[in-house]
Amino acid sequence: MPLRILHVLFSLDAGGMENGVVNVASALSPSEFRLHAVCLSRGGEFVHRFPNPADVRILRKHEGFSLSTVWALSHHIRTLAPDVIHTHNLGPLLYTVLAAPSVPILHGEHAQLNSRELIPHRLLIRRLLYLRANRVHTVSHSLRDSLVRQGFRAAKIDVIVNGVDTTRFQPRPRDAARRAAGLPLNACILGLVGRFGPYKRHIELIQAFEQIAPAHPTLALLFIGGGGDLEAATRARAASSPYSGRIHFAGFQPDPAPWYPVLDLLVLPSINEGLSNALIESMASGIPALAHTACGNSEVIEDSVNGYLRDLSTPARLHAALASVLANPNPSLGKVARTTIETRFTFPAMVAGYQSLYHQLAHTRPTSAPP
Repeated sequence: MPLRILHVLFSLDAGGMENGVVNVASALSPSEFRLHAVCLSRGGEFVHRFPNPADVRILRKHEGFSLSTVWALSHHIRTLAPDVIHTHNLGPLLYTVLAAPSVPILHGEHAQLNSRELIPHRLLIRRLLYLRANRVHTVSHSLRDSLVRQGFRAAKIDVIVNGVDTTRFQPRPRDAARRAAGLPLNACILGLVGRFGPYKRHIELIQAFEQIAPAHPTLALLFIGGGGDLEAATRARAASSPYSGRIHFAGFQPDPAPWYPVLDLLVLPSINEGLSNALIESMASGIPALAHTACGNSEVIEDSVNGYLRDLSTPARLHAALASVLANPNPSLGKVARTTIETRFTFPAMVAGYQSLYHQLAHTRPTSAPP
C-alpha cells in the first residue's frame, strides 16, 4: 500500500519552494507514495500541477493565528491518516504541531532566517517546535550550517540539495528564444526570475541598472515572474525610470524554461534564499549568473569559472559588480555552468533524498530529543 505523504504549507502560489514541492510530488512513484497537500491560506497557481489536484485541501486561514485552522487541519489529518507530514517553513510547522500529536513530521527549511526570525523569542519558538519534528531538512549545506550556528542540533538536520531537470532546462538558440519572447536580438539582457518579495531586491536591481545603463546603450533588464507584495511598487518604479523602455516584464510564466535562453546573465541580488531554484535552472540552461555571496550560492558558483559570486549587499556594490562583469565578459561560463548542474545538482538525486527520508520516517514516533 502506498505511503500517504501530507504536505502542509501556506499556499501553492508560484514560487521556488512551491515549485519544488509539486515537482518532487509528481516524480515520486505512485505505487510507493500517495501525495496530499493542505494549503493553510489559499491555493495558488501550482495547485493544478499537483499529482491529483483533488488531493489539495485549502483551509483559507486569515491573517493572524487561527484556532479554527488548527481544528480544521486536525480533522483533516485524522481523516487522512498520513504516514508522514512534510511541513514547509515555520508557520505550517506550528499549525501541524498543534494539530497532529503523533504523526511523524519532516520539517523543511527553505530560506535563511531573516532578522525577524532571529529575534530571541522567535528562535525559542522554533527550538520548541523542532522538539516535535522527527527530522529537519534544508536545501543547502550553508542553510544547515546557519541553523547549527544558531544552536540547533546538527544531528537532527539533513541536507537535500535542490536539483533541476536538465532535460527540461537546457541550452537553446538565443535568437529563436528572443523572437518567441518578443525581445530585441541585439540587446544584452540581464534577468531576475522570481516573485516580487522584499528579499529578492527587484527595485535595488533597477537602481543599479540605471547607474550602468548610460555606458551600455544596448543593455536591457527583464523581470520574469509575478505576484508578491512588491510587484506593483516594482512596476511603478520601472515606469518612472528614465530607462523604462529598456526594462521589460514577462509576468508569471507557467513554464520558465524557454525564458532563460533569452538572457545573457541572470542577476540574483537576493539576501534570503536557501538555494535558488532560478540559479540552478539558469545554469542548466547554459546561462551564467551573478549572485550574492550568501544564500547557498557559494555551493554552486565558483567565481569567474561557472558564474560570478560577489558581495551584492548594497546598491553600490551591486552596481560595481555589474560594471565589472560587463567590462570583462567570459563566453565560456555558460558551458561550465551547465556541466556543474549536470554533475552535482540533478533532479533524480533530490527526489531520491526525499524518498529515503519518507521511508525512514513512515513508521517512527515523534522524537523528544533536545532541539
